[in-house]
Amino acid sequence: MDKIFDYIDAREAEYVTRVMDYVRHPSISAHNIGIRHVAGLLVDMLDGLGFQTQLIETAGHPFVFGEYLVDPSLPTVLLYGHYDVQPPDPLEKWISPPFEPTIRDGRIWARGIGDNKGQHFAQLMGIEALLAVTGTLPCNVKFLLEGEEEIGSPQIADFVAAHREMLACDLVITSDGPLHDTGLPQVTYGVRGMASFELRAKTADRDSHSGNYGGTMPNAVWTLVNLLATMKTPDGEITIAGLHDPIIPATNAERAAVGALPLDVDGFMAELGLKHLDAPANVPFYDRLMFRPTLTINGLHGGYGGEGTKSVIPSEAFAKCDIRLVEAMTPDQVFDCVRAHVAIHAPDVEFIAHGGMLPSKTSLESPYARAITDGIRAARGVEPLHIPSAGGSLPDYVFTKILGVPAFVVPYANHDEANHAPNENLKLDLFHAGIRTGAAMLTKIGGQ
Repeated sequence: MDKIFDYIDAREAEYVTRVMDYVRHPSISAHNIGIRHVAGLLVDMLDGLGFQTQLIETAGHPFVFGEYLVDPSLPTVLLYGHYDVQPPDPLEKWISPPFEPTIRDGRIWARGIGDNKGQHFAQLMGIEALLAVTGTLPCNVKFLLEGEEEIGSPQIADFVAAHREMLACDLVITSDGPLHDTGLPQVTYGVRGMASFELRAKTADRDSHSGNYGGTMPNAVWTLVNLLATMKTPDGEITIAGLHDPIIPATNAERAAVGALPLDVDGFMAELGLKHLDAPANVPFYDRLMFRPTLTINGLHGGYGGEGTKSVIPSEAFAKCDIRLVEAMTPDQVFDCVRAHVAIHAPDVEFIAHGGMLPSKTSLESPYARAITDGIRAARGVEPLHIPSAGGSLPDYVFTKILGVPAFVVPYANHDEANHAPNENLKLDLFHAGIRTGAAMLTKIGGQ
């Protein structure tokens, strides 16, 4: 690995210039701005590395796919990322323009530099270094880059199912998201899923005077408040029947990994300005994020919200909610449970199911976990953290459940990358470490 690392280290400034040129091109999926242009740039990059590359159309934005096949007896790694970015709004909150990459305080500041252009560009540069030094790759590599991740990946499940043979691999690695707040490298083995839904109450044809009609006309806001109170106790326990039935408990290996994770609850609370953690009070910190479902009221709306007062009984109200899923819950199972609960406790309330995403889990004892760990250790000089599951959601289920292979998330970005927010950024040293890490992981996987 020394020759490869020397090659990468000697080109540190060059890589920074090139990634800044890449991220200055907008690719905002929500507004269909620059998507095809950036997809074309990626096709050119992969072609230039010797990949067999395709731009594959979908009902939405296209996928970019490339493969570099060395030897069928070697492992095949699928690298997943996304080339679309979030809208940069609000523009006035940016210190420097979002699509004019700027170096400041040891970081590159630009929309997409952390999420996800800078991270998959680091993977590309790691591959370029391997090819330059050795003339080949240590394993078979496939690259899949999506153009709709930031709008919920609406095409990816059908795409993966329809292209199983093309995407066939032994494992998937995604470099996306932030590192642990200690700055230590990490391997994440799973993600929670999500099911979003809406509750709508209508109690009358119009809002009415709270004196003339108070005590006779049902209040739509109270209807929802009372319904929501039946779904979760003040102690924080979700009380929707059947919701927890499919859950697979954490394994001993997952418990051991969680026990080794750094934890500063006081610092976490101080950063958010919290006086206490959410209920239940007796649940361990990481259990809350990895091993338990959550029920969140995203918004509750109804009645008068303007200045001053208005003595009115709201005739309509709605609540938007989500439930985070753990293995082996499914959105359909969750929707069935919530729908049944509403029918019992508030049959006049309309239940509307919105989008959902399955959870994903890879065993910590996967044979590829050791190779990935060895690669990170070689590149970074420290042991990575092993995180059984992220609290958030990624479409990893398409790999673990449709392709049937282990999937790992190895992020390169700093924990305060401000993805989805103004002043998104990526630390220069972590971008460089990502290039080294990408090259090292492929090398160790190929030698396994």
